[in-house]
Amino acid sequence: MLVWLTACGQKEGSGLERVQRAGVLRWGADAQGGEPYAMEDPEHPGQYRGFEVELADALGRELGVRAELVQNDWSSLIPTLERGGSFDVAMNGMEITPTRAGRVLFTRPYYLFHLQLMARRDDTTVTGLESLRGRRVGTLSNSQAWELLRGSGAQAIPYEGVQEPYIDLEQGRLDAVLMDDIIAQRYGLQRPGLRVVRDVAEGYYAIAVRPGEEDLRQALDEALGRVARSGELREIFRRWGIDTAAEQRMVEWTEAQTREVLSHTSTSRLDWNQVLLFLQASLVTLGVSVGAMVLAIPLGMALALGRLYGPKWMGVFTTTYVELLRGTPVLLQLYVLYYGLAGVLRLGPLSAAILGLGLNYAAYEAEVYRAGLLAVPRGQMEAALALGMPTRLALRRVVLPQAFRVALPGTTNDFIALLKDSSLVSVISVVELTKRMTITAVDVRSWLLPGALCAVLYLAMSYPLSRLARMLEAKLERA
Repeated sequence: MLVWLTACGQKEGSGLERVQRAGVLRWGADAQGGEPYAMEDPEHPGQYRGFEVELADALGRELGVRAELVQNDWSSLIPTLERGGSFDVAMNGMEITPTRAGRVLFTRPYYLFHLQLMARRDDTTVTGLESLRGRRVGTLSNSQAWELLRGSGAQAIPYEGVQEPYIDLEQGRLDAVLMDDIIAQRYGLQRPGLRVVRDVAEGYYAIAVRPGEEDLRQALDEALGRVARSGELREIFRRWGIDTAAEQRMVEWTEAQTREVLSHTSTSRLDWNQVLLFLQASLVTLGVSVGAMVLAIPLGMALALGRLYGPKWMGVFTTTYVELLRGTPVLLQLYVLYYGLAGVLRLGPLSAAILGLGLNYAAYEAEVYRAGLLAVPRGQMEAALALGMPTRLALRRVVLPQAFRVALPGTTNDFIALLKDSSLVSVISVVELTKRMTITAVDVRSWLLPGALCAVLYLAMSYPLSRLARMLEAKLERA
């Protein structure tokens, strides 16, 4: 509350005053981006290293304050900056794009990069952007490469990390990867099965400043100019192995060039085309959830029956399975299944999503069905056996129908929970409903409308299921 009141009390353009009063320049970045941008220092836990860390320290020195990195997911750096309160500027390979230039203030650029296209060595059909139409190409969501791919006819596949796209390319899950040359050289060229096709575009990294804080942007511009002209900027680049002759342009950069780079702006709004993408993402969410539940129900029932009626070794196995799958995060299980086992189990994104969620929810279903089976009086089973029924027949005709009635509400609740948990599969490059919402929210500069549309679609998928379950429960009670 105090932070909010303070922010409300500040007048427009008071960014530099706020930084100087606090004595610290807080800059947003994502350590998941790794080397050479900003990453945790293994020799000094809790501290960071990278060329942007050194640049931030130099800028803080020029402003007479201390620089402090604030961890934030890369794809939401701009929305978080606009919201205010978390950090003063965003600097983490922040590319100047028309969409971003229409939303925030940018300083003069501090690094020139090229978008580098990579493909498998044995695939000679990838020759450039024109050869990517209709093909799966991985990149960072909401990046310059992302915007370029969406206009090329390629099927752009969004990722959160920089290493995962190259793993998928090597495994044949992607046809190509388009990312900044710094990333390609650090994470793509290290893989012998991949090759550089060519550079397809160039771009600039700059520091993003909150709209209205022109004084802070101007102060950072002047500080960048001093650091560049003194030779310190290129010395930082050399220490991290990213300096080229082209970076001299950053030393000789002029205000006129900044105006030219920032003159191209664009804005987007939520239109019918994006609504259609939401509907497509809803079908993905529904398909993954139904597929996972179709797997989870019979597997969960088998686990419950094995635990209660199987031999001792089977009881130990099923108990271990249930505790292991329930006791570890489903996100971790998806990472292990999709990336960790890629060398021995080559699954596509949708297959891995359905299998991962199905295996996880089978553990929960097993406990639901075990409770249902235990709720049936033991006398029912004993009477069936006394009448000469084999155990399997007694289970099928006497116990399971009654257990199903008890387990139905729990199963319905699990399926509704699965609809929401399916949002986690975005980490393995599946663009489901929540991922589509985050992409659109960044594009249209609003989280309210995309969020409301996302909520309505989730409700539209889950509410009919709840009604159907209640009708079925009522019918079973009358039977």
